[in-house]
Amino acid sequence: MKNKIIIFAILLFSANVFAQKNGLEINGWTNINTFKCSNPKFKNSSSVYSFTGNQLPNISVAVDDFDCRNKMMTADFRKVLQSDKYPNLNIRFIEFKKSNSNKFEAVVEVKMMTVARRYNIEFSLYNNSLVGNKRLRFSDFKIVPPKKMGGMVYVKDELDLVFSLETKD
Repeated sequence: MKNKIIIFAILLFSANVFAQKNGLEINGWTNINTFKCSNPKFKNSSSVYSFTGNQLPNISVAVDDFDCRNKMMTADFRKVLQSDKYPNLNIRFIEFKKSNSNKFEAVVEVKMMTVARRYNIEFSLYNNSLVGNKRLRFSDFKIVPPKKMGGMVYVKDELDLVFSLETKD
């Protein structure tokens, strides 16, 4: 029950942040704080996505366009994802179907660096945008979470991928 409340709160917050726009955030935790890395270029894009027919969205965003609101954290984020060798994070929709009035279910492939993983993600329709959230792990992508200060500060393995996609009617 607690996890459902947390997910609902994240979706509600994300829906308000991304209302009627595109948005992409990666949220995570360290042993002392939280972090949020967003992609302002994706948020400000004029892309509108269609989820009907055979052509489902295939989204590619530049890792170097993410901003973690802290210069050192942003640099570490880009370094961990090896943006110099793997410049893009890719999100490809494999399947998409309506589950009830404002809920949708999708199979989404997320690719970071050379590893692609498929996830089932539930989306909600909010002001002509589909809003979804999925908890991932660095280890899903063979990434070792970073440590600083000799391991005194470390990033936890879990990440929340939160996104909103403006849709066509």
